[in-house]
Amino acid sequence: MRTLVALGGNAMTADGRARPEDQIAAARTAMESVADLVAAGVDVVVTHGNGPQVGNLLVKNELAAAVVPPVPLDWCGAQTQATLGFVLMDALDASLARRGVDRRSAAVVTRTLVDADDAGFTTPTKPIGRYLPAEEARHLVEHGETWEDRGEKGWRRVVASPEPLEVIDAPAVHALVEAGFVVIANGGGGIPVVRRDDGVLAGVEAVIDKDLGAALLARSIAVDVLVIATDVPRAVLHFGTPEATPVGRVTVAEMRALAREGHFASGSMGPKVDAVCRFVEDGGARAVITSLDNIVEAVTGSPTGSAGTVVVPS
Repeated sequence: MRTLVALGGNAMTADGRARPEDQIAAARTAMESVADLVAAGVDVVVTHGNGPQVGNLLVKNELAAAVVPPVPLDWCGAQTQATLGFVLMDALDASLARRGVDRRSAAVVTRTLVDADDAGFTTPTKPIGRYLPAEEARHLVEHGETWEDRGEKGWRRVVASPEPLEVIDAPAVHALVEAGFVVIANGGGGIPVVRRDDGVLAGVEAVIDKDLGAALLARSIAVDVLVIATDVPRAVLHFGTPEATPVGRVTVAEMRALAREGHFASGSMGPKVDAVCRFVEDGGARAVITSLDNIVEAVTGSPTGSAGTVVVPS
């Protein structure tokens, strides 16, 4: 069985703290569950969010903008992919060694193709980073960034969030999996690139939804089960109300219907639901939304919904 486990960006921080030692500790915790899957005989690919880590780099950009040019957003994605890949590999290798499992890990800095004509580039709407006073934001606008006045909170940067079309480096990931590696790839949804008229790829200032990127990679490398690991055991209907009801095993048609009814917030559970539905609609055997401590049962146990929200073909 081949599984892709998508970790949220906050899985790489500890209680919201993002010091290096906190991220290393969080990675060790996350990789314990991944190592259990590998020990159970599952071929695993890991992808991850990078929001807190990119946010840290953006703060450094802002503080230094009057002295040195800001690092482009695609570079921030590449840097965080490499850094988190290194941290996750160290944690996973240690976890596997403790279990006596002889498997190697590898991290792939991964690009994702988007359309240069995507509407998001004309009207960017994805807010990133922190709020700044107008004077501080001005320095960044002078460097070509788009910032919006958000009233009393201050100014905030907005970027495009285009649809992911192709994971450019999926063949490399696939080859490594076939060679027996546990692969960490496509962090943050992938580094967004466009194909120029001359056929050359070029990075762009954008953010790809990490869950949609995970679903695209999973389809590209023939994964059987997609697991979106989050901080709750299941998706919930009527979230935050006395009528809150966890979602167990559902067909993809049923999950799409629940989404149309407005049960899943666009800024949190909505993209995860969309991602698992896309994966199953495109031929995946099943997809699961659950917490880290449930992923082994979700993948290797009975797919009944007892360990997460399980989405299956209609």
